[in-house]
Amino acid sequence: MSPELCVNERKNNTSSGKQKQIMLVAGEASGDLHGGNLVRAMLQIDPTLKFYGVGGKNLKEAGVDLIADSADIAVVGLTEVFSKLRTIIKVMRHLKASIKSVKPDLVILIDYPDFNLSIAKTAKRHGVKVFYYISPQVWAWRKGRIKKIKKIIDKMVVILPFEAGLYQEAGVDVTFVGHPLLDTIRTNYSREEALSRFGLREGVTTVGILPGSRQSEVVRLLPEMLKAAEIIEKKIHTVQFVLPIADTLDNTFVTRIIEQYPVTVSVIRGEVYYVIHCADIAMVASGTATLETALIGTPMIIVYKVSTPSYYIGKMVINVAHIGMVNILAGKRIVPEFVQDEACPEKIATEVIDILINRKRMDYIKAELIKIRNMLGSPGAAKRAAHLAYNIL
Repeated sequence: MSPELCVNERKNNTSSGKQKQIMLVAGEASGDLHGGNLVRAMLQIDPTLKFYGVGGKNLKEAGVDLIADSADIAVVGLTEVFSKLRTIIKVMRHLKASIKSVKPDLVILIDYPDFNLSIAKTAKRHGVKVFYYISPQVWAWRKGRIKKIKKIIDKMVVILPFEAGLYQEAGVDVTFVGHPLLDTIRTNYSREEALSRFGLREGVTTVGILPGSRQSEVVRLLPEMLKAAEIIEKKIHTVQFVLPIADTLDNTFVTRIIEQYPVTVSVIRGEVYYVIHCADIAMVASGTATLETALIGTPMIIVYKVSTPSYYIGKMVINVAHIGMVNILAGKRIVPEFVQDEACPEKIATEVIDILINRKRMDYIKAELIKIRNMLGSPGAAKRAAHLAYNIL
């Protein structure tokens, strides 16, 4: 069934008064994950709810009728958007048209700020309530957006403890629900069981390689990480490397890059949390994975690299001392960060080796990661957010 037919069918259902229609937009992999849990929690409250919009595998499995896949509009960096601009505009027009024709009972927006704030403006203009789950990072750049958000958002739900105060000061209706990763991260196996599950050796230093969930990230970061792995292997002979492939990536795409380097890497499809749990340390692309790694308690090196224009534009507009959420939450540098030209194999490898051989430094990082976990509230974020969303339907 085409998206247009799905929308028309939903419209007919709505006119009968039997079902509430909810548009949901999650433009990135992390939003898809948290959105899927939010939808499931809302369906537990009211199984008759109908959802449609933009997302990925998790939202589809939760029962959302997808107009577009989030992978088609997800970008990293400010200039990379141009490569997908035509698709982004097409999806945005489709969503805005459905707001006018279907007039859903609620629009739920998850992160992905520039796109979603435009959708929110259209929804508000047509009298549709807007629920924003996972705030734009207004504390990092373009803080003035809070004034716009106040005008077009009915409810803001935040997942970082310091965000609530920013919105409260601006008069925005906001609630901190805790971080949803506290519910999604599962490490039911012991480290030994996980190693055996993946065919990895015990008694050997294990280094995780997490180059990101988007092809553009992997192209930029994985070669640097593999070169760093070569250096690490020369210094620490009893070492093994493991890479969990994100659901958004094709196995062949990743393995072809790995094959270009003389280092053995165990490639695992999915199971990212267990792979991180196996690792003594990880090289991680800046993003959601850094916080996932922190919550599991694995020390890491954060790596970030975008196109040169994106980097310099970002430097002009982004006002934060750190790029990694772990360090932002801590208010200090607890794990190393290597950005752009600094993200070179030699520097990455040097830090990995130093942490591995320096027990005092390793213990310090682990202790700080426990503090980060304690800052993020308690499990149940999706359920709390679901009740907040349902209450404004």
